[in-house]
Amino acid sequence: MNLLLFFMYSAPPAPRPPARFEAVLFDCDGVLVDSEPITLGVLRHMLAERGWAMSEAECRARFLGVTVRSQRTVIEQHTGQPLTEAWMQAFYARRNAELAARLQAVPGAREAVHAAHARTGGRIACASGADRQKVQMQLAQTGLAPLFGPAVFSGHEMPASKPAPDVYLAAARHLRVSPGRCLVVEDTVPGITAGVAAGCTVWAYCPPDDPHASPHPLRAAGASRVLAHMGELAALLQARRAPPFCLS
Repeated sequence: MNLLLFFMYSAPPAPRPPARFEAVLFDCDGVLVDSEPITLGVLRHMLAERGWAMSEAECRARFLGVTVRSQRTVIEQHTGQPLTEAWMQAFYARRNAELAARLQAVPGAREAVHAAHARTGGRIACASGADRQKVQMQLAQTGLAPLFGPAVFSGHEMPASKPAPDVYLAAARHLRVSPGRCLVVEDTVPGITAGVAAGCTVWAYCPPDDPHASPHPLRAAGASRVLAHMGELAALLQARRAPPFCLS
């Protein structure tokens, strides 16, 4: 009996079957477009103009993956001034001008979206915590808008934005795919938290050459796989057959 118990508890666990997906839901900023340094840079300078000076690292830690409006209390505490609609519109205008001049697609993102679109029969969506104007502008500027069509969702239009799951639930509902059959591609802890809370499988994009990024908090938030390059996702999608497909 003791020998039997030994083998029962010492045997390695049976491998889990690969997840099966019917749709791919992409975050936008930091996954499809390299917008985060630009947006955070504008925000940091505008907050400094109001008296709140912070380092690039602190700005990233406080504001990456969340909306500016959701941080109203902390902004008002540090600046001593109300976060007005006029200030928000000025921020949007300066941000959009910088994005229009400097925005680039994340390397491998175009290939990943094309592969996902072909692989799922068009069952893809962009689910962002950013405002719709910004998301649509960025998709158009990088040539990705036609692939997503109307399947673009903004956390600003949901009852709650990331880390709440609303935007991913809305995207899955639009595609008529169960969240459990959706693969989410994210790059921030709030975004991964949102995808996991929606019931999706979440993979994280974390380029090794980004000095501010680390895969450890992304895995801790629930990412089941970390991609060092978006081209990895394209290769995986191109290697599998028609949906529902398996990605181990």
